[in-house]
Amino acid sequence: MRRFAAACDTGDTAALEAVLAADVMVVSDGGGKVRAAPRPIHGANEVARLVAALLTGQPGTVLTAESVNGRTGLVLRLAGQAVAVVSVSVTGAEVTAVWIVLNPDKLWSWHRP
Repeated sequence: MRRFAAACDTGDTAALEAVLAADVMVVSDGGGKVRAAPRPIHGANEVARLVAALLTGQPGTVLTAESVNGRTGLVLRLAGQAVAVVSVSVTGAEVTAVWIVLNPDKLWSWHRP
């Protein structure tokens, strides 16, 4: 999870791909309000590119490791406002599934003053 978080923080798609299982899947929820994939994406290369595109590139964002649904996850905030919450499944040393919530209607409880 630490390697996944570090790769997400820098947007390094090669580092992301290195921690992903070959058959990894990502599901993203933008709620029709923000950019997200309209359907699940499969495969390490495609997932790495999507994760990097959704979680990096915004100046001023802060990525922190936090408990998400009872497991280690990531929260991306901009000026204290959550813009993404990420949960992952890990088997051994590989990330096998990624869930990214981007829908602002679902993120309000993650905001910090």
